[in-house]
Amino acid sequence: MFKLNGDSATRRKIAKEFADALCALPGKIECLQSMEVGLNENPAEDWDVVLTAIVPTMADVDVYAKHPDHVAAAAIVGPHKAARACVDYEF
Repeated sequence: MFKLNGDSATRRKIAKEFADALCALPGKIECLQSMEVGLNENPAEDWDVVLTAIVPTMADVDVYAKHPDHVAAAAIVGPHKAARACVDYEF
């Protein structure tokens, strides 16, 4: 999950750009089986973006994280990021 800085319009614009970049990743990163991205619709909540990325193994989390296309997507949100929360798990 990501919490962004700025006014609501700026946060929404950056969140949308980030979401679009993330949703393009399954076609670019071989180990990335799927990507789901949600943008907050509730103004009473503080977090702006949530994502679920599915990879086959925990080792693939590192491959995904270091892939140049993921790094480029992360660069969109980086300067605007107030906070990030992450859980990596197996199921």
